[in-house]
Amino acid sequence: MSFETDLQEAAREELERACTLGWKQLSRHTPWGETFEGFTPAGREVSFDRSYLWDGEPGGDIRVEVTVYEPRAYEEGVTLNRTIVRQTLA
Repeated sequence: MSFETDLQEAAREELERACTLGWKQLSRHTPWGETFEGFTPAGREVSFDRSYLWDGEPGGDIRVEVTVYEPRAYEEGVTLNRTIVRQTLA
């Protein structure tokens, strides 16, 4: 597995975990972020940055961002994001 593919797979897996909570649960903690150490599917030691940010106005949609990188090479990391849309009642 190539270096970039390995980082992308780790970021994809972490983004899936980061989006397991719904908008209501996440809105109580947005904006928020954390950094932690972990391993990619190929066993590389990496850092994970996970952030929950308002995607525009506070109280609206939430943008979830995950960046995976080797601690010495942030610039070579991979960033993925997804938007959790606020559901409104009509």
